[in-house]
Amino acid sequence: MTKPLRVGIMGAGGIARGAHLPNYKKMGDRVQVVAVADVIEEKAEECARIHSIPHFFSSLEEMLDQVELDAVSVCTPNKFHAPATIAALKAGCHVLCEKPPAMTSEEAEEMARTAKRQGKILTYGFHYRHSPEVETLKRFVDAGELGEIYASRVYAVRRRGIPGWGVFTNKELQGGGPLIDIGVHMLDSALYLMGYPEPELVMGAAYQKIGNRKGVGLMGEWDWKNYSVEDMARGMIRFKDGSSLMLETAFAANVEKDDTMQVTLMGDRGGADVFPLKIYQEKHDTLLDITPAYLPKKNYHEVEIERFVHSCLGLTSPLSTPEQGVILQRLIEAIYQSAETGEAVKL
Repeated sequence: MTKPLRVGIMGAGGIARGAHLPNYKKMGDRVQVVAVADVIEEKAEECARIHSIPHFFSSLEEMLDQVELDAVSVCTPNKFHAPATIAALKAGCHVLCEKPPAMTSEEAEEMARTAKRQGKILTYGFHYRHSPEVETLKRFVDAGELGEIYASRVYAVRRRGIPGWGVFTNKELQGGGPLIDIGVHMLDSALYLMGYPEPELVMGAAYQKIGNRKGVGLMGEWDWKNYSVEDMARGMIRFKDGSSLMLETAFAANVEKDDTMQVTLMGDRGGADVFPLKIYQEKHDTLLDITPAYLPKKNYHEVEIERFVHSCLGLTSPLSTPEQGVILQRLIEAIYQSAETGEAVKL
């Protein structure tokens, strides 16, 4: 029997407790979560007690120095993704880093270089890639059912969904608001389905119109007096192959639905909306709407953790790559840069 993968968790907050830890446990004897670290030691201790983790620490350095690990889940605020990931890779660990990859494209590039140099797996928490809708549509795309995908649209918009917990509204720790938090999921899903084309030109706009004043919160009360991120971002990306992508994302916007996450693809042989999955084609002089009769219902995070563990054990390959993380980070950075300067950004 293969030895279990020895995993350490960096960051004992909500994403670690709600997504990583319970799904590592579902892997049974293939995984042992042996340590957790958090800069607030009491959080690490509490997490270790609740989840029966034998070791807890107040720093990643202590954890890497004192416990033998094969892999690390990086579940910190965005500001600490790069340093934690690089340190874990240098210590000989595979890394699953939560999204977004980093705060800057330079950090993402250094993370990719380190993973390559160390010969270790680095993959990111783009859990929507592991949804049955995306997995199914990818098979159709790869089989040529949509033909040449020349246009796509990304939509991740909440009516009043500013998180009332964590550091989601703190630009210094997060790097931005909805674009870097929820928009990144739909953007990655679209790019993945399109084959991650190379970007050429980016235009963006960002707005802070609602989050910096008191209002109705559908995800708890947020600290509106210290709200430092955008509450809406919009962008357009043109790729070197001639295709384009339109993006809209918001924590708060005056729209009808409370929460919408959607990717739309348009190809010369077919198109699709992803959530829920519907494919549009023209065949035999007939316009068709195609919907799957059945899709498996499995938690996206569960599939993500399972794939990460299996890739660390050499049973499969990771779904997202460090190079894709670099492209994604460049696009996020370029949208923010264009929004700030009012000019298009060439990549």
